[in-house]
Amino acid sequence: MGHLLAIDTSSGTSVAVLKDGVALAEIEIADTRSHTESIGDAINDALKQAGVSPSRIKAVAVGRGPAPFTGLRVGIAAAIMFAEGSGAKLFGIISLDAIARQELVARGVDAGGSLPDGQPLLVTSDARRSEHYWALYSGLDRHGVPIGIEGPSVNRPADIETSLAERGISAATTSVVISARAIGELFEAQAAAGLLSHDVTALYLRNPDAVEPKNLRDFGKKVSG
Repeated sequence: MGHLLAIDTSSGTSVAVLKDGVALAEIEIADTRSHTESIGDAINDALKQAGVSPSRIKAVAVGRGPAPFTGLRVGIAAAIMFAEGSGAKLFGIISLDAIARQELVARGVDAGGSLPDGQPLLVTSDARRSEHYWALYSGLDRHGVPIGIEGPSVNRPADIETSLAERGISAATTSVVISARAIGELFEAQAAAGLLSHDVTALYLRNPDAVEPKNLRDFGKKVSG
């Protein structure tokens, strides 16, 4: 499909440029509160490092989370604007799926395989408010796409552990931070499997922290005449 721009702001700000699944450039900014200030420069720097002009990007893959509201929407908005401006096709990737693929491959699981003894993989990420986003996977399909068993969901860590224990599930765990490179690698696997999605809806899994203010007339005490 040509050059791919991958973006994820589920945690910090992560941008990568890939060609046929190989990363040509990666920009990683760990700060979880500077997405708005960082995303534009990160995209420009990644393109410059890769030696690729915006017009050569044929597809944009963006992480949909789950993640907190503010950071996640910045990456999705940037992906939409870049795709519209460059004419590239836009695709959404569930960020936990990308982490699962990265971790399973790192543990030596080949396409079509699973962890030893059929042990599932539990992927978690920080959801703040003393909660974790999580999803459970059984392995990889023949194209290298993670096979989801359950999730994504959001719960307190103790509740996740209790739920798995009550069902007799002993899972391998990982809390690897998502990267745009992992988003791009999963994109390639999903393309081979015919599973790409144009859905870029943000996965918050709960009400956003930012809400519209109430009408001013609702505040303060009413004064009788």
